[in-house]
Amino acid sequence: MTVAPKLDLKKELKALYNPPKSFGFVDVPPIDFIMIDGKGDPGTSQDYMDAVGALYGVAYNAKFALKKKGSHPDFAVMPLEGLWWADDMDDFVSGKRANWKWTAMIAMPDFVTAADIDEAKEAAAKKKDLPGIEKLRFERFHEGPAAQIMYLGPYAEEAPTIAALHRFIAYAGRQLRGTHHEIYLSDPRRTDPARLKTVIRQPCN
Repeated sequence: MTVAPKLDLKKELKALYNPPKSFGFVDVPPIDFIMIDGKGDPGTSQDYMDAVGALYGVAYNAKFALKKKGSHPDFAVMPLEGLWWADDMDDFVSGKRANWKWTAMIAMPDFVTAADIDEAKEAAAKKKDLPGIEKLRFERFHEGPAAQIMYLGPYAEEAPTIAALHRFIAYAGRQLRGTHHEIYLSDPRRTDPARLKTVIRQPCN
């Protein structure tokens, strides 16, 4: 029996998940995500850690449940992503992380349904205490036109790259819109901070 190859959205959407180390524009199509909203410093917030645990718990339960059913190809769990903003954007720019708001999220293949996610939430909650799971939702997110770059380095030193990305957008005669978006391609527990790979993206008109 021929085994269907594992679906890897990072490869299918290479322009979005493996951009060059130079600024460029993309048009991001609608993508389904599991998401959790919160507020606070991601480095110290228990809510953020709970959100990440719940997202991965549900993502892996959905993956294994669908693989067992055999109705769709096996798929690689996607990396963690985050939307970031603040009511006062000066707090975001100046790094007052306690005032930051965020949406932590993981992309899902388009064949995954809301019912599949509900089943995965129930299964994940039975296996492990996941305090953030009650906040998890399944939603299609259409980001549209955006500028992005592959950033290499510590999260705490992203600010100059973000500022340069905003200038790149302005020089092109475009305007910022929406929320700052990051995609975390490296495991910070196992990667030297200088080698962390993060897609930094800013929607624009």
